[in-house]
Amino acid sequence: MDEESRIERHLRVLVKKMGGMAVKFTSPGLDGVPDRIVLLPGRKIAFVELKAPGKKPRPLQIKRMRQLECLGFPVYVVDRVEQIGGVLDEICAT
Repeated sequence: MDEESRIERHLRVLVKKMGGMAVKFTSPGLDGVPDRIVLLPGRKIAFVELKAPGKKPRPLQIKRMRQLECLGFPVYVVDRVEQIGGVLDEICAT
């Protein structure tokens, strides 16, 4: 299992423990969307792009993330397991 897959699995497990869902996001005809939509109790929603450690989003991914942010949705890039707890805390706080 590569590092990005390991990080993604960890995100799914933690979100499930919180009573939520980390849904795989694919959008035919719209490339560059984030990997997961995180849905938590209390109508909390965010988009998460997962990367291998040290990797950065591609220009098209950055464009899609900005579009989602302009619509008012939080978007996170996670490239380390250690970031997940803080991201989930932030999603809960919004």
